Amino acid sequence: MNILVCVKQVPDTTQIKIDPVKHTLIREGVPAILNPFDGYALEAAARIKDKNPDTKIVVVTMGPPQAVAVLKECVAIAADKGYLVTGRTFGGSDTLATSYILSHAVKKIEETEGKFDAIFCGKQAIDGDTAQVGPEIAEWLDLPQVTYGLEAEEVEGGLRVKKEAEDGTLVIDIKTPCLCTFTKPAWDPRYPTIKRKLAANRAKFEQLGDDFDPSMDPAHYGLNGSPTHVKKSFTPPQKEGGLKIKKEGEETGADLAAKLAKVLADNNII
Repeated sequence: MNILVCVKQVPDTTQIKIDPVKHTLIREGVPAILNPFDGYALEAAARIKDKNPDTKIVVVTMGPPQAVAVLKECVAIAADKGYLVTGRTFGGSDTLATSYILSHAVKKIEETEGKFDAIFCGKQAIDGDTAQVGPEIAEWLDLPQVTYGLEAEEVEGGLRVKKEAEDGTLVIDIKTPCLCTFTKPAWDPRYPTIKRKLAANRAKFEQLGDDFDPSMDPAHYGLNGSPTHVKKSFTPPQKEGGLKIKKEGEETGADLAAKLAKVLADNNII
């Protein structure tokens, strides 16, 4: 099986702080990491390769030149090759524009790597939380898709995907070629090995620049090709403490509960 995994370099949101004056993200000094959900997608591909060693895993990321670091990390974990999509005219692309660029990148990479049986993506990036890019790539490429996957296995003619649902899980068989997005499963992704880390440091990663596909329409990418515009970003003000029910005299716990229930009822909360 030939699998392409789409990954993204994101800021470590556990270390992001908000400027109290400007109300903007403080990015200086914040380390960049592999988007965790993309790590789950890579692990899903690696588990398929565990059962079928002939499986090839290719990773692609879109970003500035330093985003090559996540490609090295993916090769150190499980991937065989990596591609970096980078270019100044791609800057400012929203989710729709990003998916447009990546859909063309998929076709370009297939010229070298062969047709992909499956494209795996994380369900969302932790710096945007839109969960849109994966499904939009599927739409641009006219591929069937399964979202919120937990794990996948190769079956005759396609994949069997265990999918997270509101009231449990679903098992869906999907024909290849297809696209699947993955959320956090019950297990953790594997760690890189020393041998693979050394190989990743020696690996060469092909870059696809602004002109990798002359057929791309500039009206569909970059800032001008992005219909989404963020007007304002802010953190909501902290609210003061809520209602306090004070104990008076010999009131019992039951009396306090009755007082609380009356307040909630009077305010149409219950």
